[in-house]
Amino acid sequence: MVHVVYLALVLLAGLQPQSDQDTGVTVQEVSRARATAAGQPIELPRGGLEVIASIYTIAPGAALPVHKHRYPRYAFVLSGTAQVTAEDGRVFTYAAGEFIVEMFDAWHRGSNPGDVPARLLVIDQVEAGGANVEMRNP
Repeated sequence: MVHVVYLALVLLAGLQPQSDQDTGVTVQEVSRARATAAGQPIELPRGGLEVIASIYTIAPGAALPVHKHRYPRYAFVLSGTAQVTAEDGRVFTYAAGEFIVEMFDAWHRGSNPGDVPARLLVIDQVEAGGANVEMRNP
């Protein structure tokens, strides 16, 4: 688990690909972004931050309820396929090995259009004690 968190922190820190033959550690930058997938500039909460790391597993054909985030959400697709559908109809599809900078303050839903479970490492930065998901009322 420590290695997964370390890798996530290295990826978020934006380190350039490098190799240290003495330690056997290789770092490969997967993504670098200043904006979300929807083109919104990335802004962090003000004040004390809390970082939340979660593993989401979405069954084939399953979908999350319509929701939005107060702040950008970062995800790395560990396996399977993840799809984000925005309220305006835009669809973003991500495969294993891809990095997602989700939209915020915009209603959307996540789903798995594939035939195997989708697993994502999801990272949120929120105000201390806060959450980053608001569900749409039915």
